[in-house]
Amino acid sequence: MRFTILGSGSKGNATLVEQGTTRLLVDCGFSVVETERRLGRVGCHPGAIDALLLTHEHGDHIRGAGAFARKHGVPVYLTRGTARAVEAYADIDSKFIDSDARFAVKDVEVQAYPVPHDAHEPCQYVFSDGRAQIGMLSDAGRLTPRMIACLHGCDALLLESNHDLDMLLASGYPHSLKRRISGGYGHLNNDQACELLRQVDCSRLTHIVAIHLSENNNHPDHVTAGFSSVLECTPDWIAVAGQETGLGWRAV
Repeated sequence: MRFTILGSGSKGNATLVEQGTTRLLVDCGFSVVETERRLGRVGCHPGAIDALLLTHEHGDHIRGAGAFARKHGVPVYLTRGTARAVEAYADIDSKFIDSDARFAVKDVEVQAYPVPHDAHEPCQYVFSDGRAQIGMLSDAGRLTPRMIACLHGCDALLLESNHDLDMLLASGYPHSLKRRISGGYGHLNNDQACELLRQVDCSRLTHIVAIHLSENNNHPDHVTAGFSSVLECTPDWIAVAGQETGLGWRAV
């Protein structure tokens, strides 16, 4: 099993998970043309996508989802809350899931789990081929016991480290936006991400990727320093997914 990140940040998010001939696209926060371009960059034809899995309805995660699914005939897995928020996808093959459901898409077993975020029924995912696990956590305002339980023992972890709290509070953002980002239904800051790493079993971890970094209120060096301190590794072992460059293929 392997994964690649097409882009990560407030301007668009998409991740591709592959096992054998099974290819799952998680979120589609870019236009159809841009998503196709980025898929081409990692050697994947858009017609080879078996399913599109949505985490929630915010534009940086679903901007191109409907149009991409229609154009390429891809089924869309999403919670009913997310569907209601986007007025559903009546003309798309929609597969409704519970935010804490376990299901399979061809060769990949998927565990959805709920996260606290200012969306209608948001979730994140853990992927397994029966041997290894890839865990994703983004767009969550705080840590929860269920989140921690689902991410125990992952071989790869894609973990939000959205902002440095001091940088955010000192920024020129309006107070209301600062409160939203740093609140319990916003985004994980660097310290919260490090705390999750302390609480989950990282003994199998071969890849750790920081995702959804703020371009204005964080710096990759802050993130890699914190993660490496918790994991007792060198900072260069920590990968950071970029908004434009994403992250190349990583195998588990």
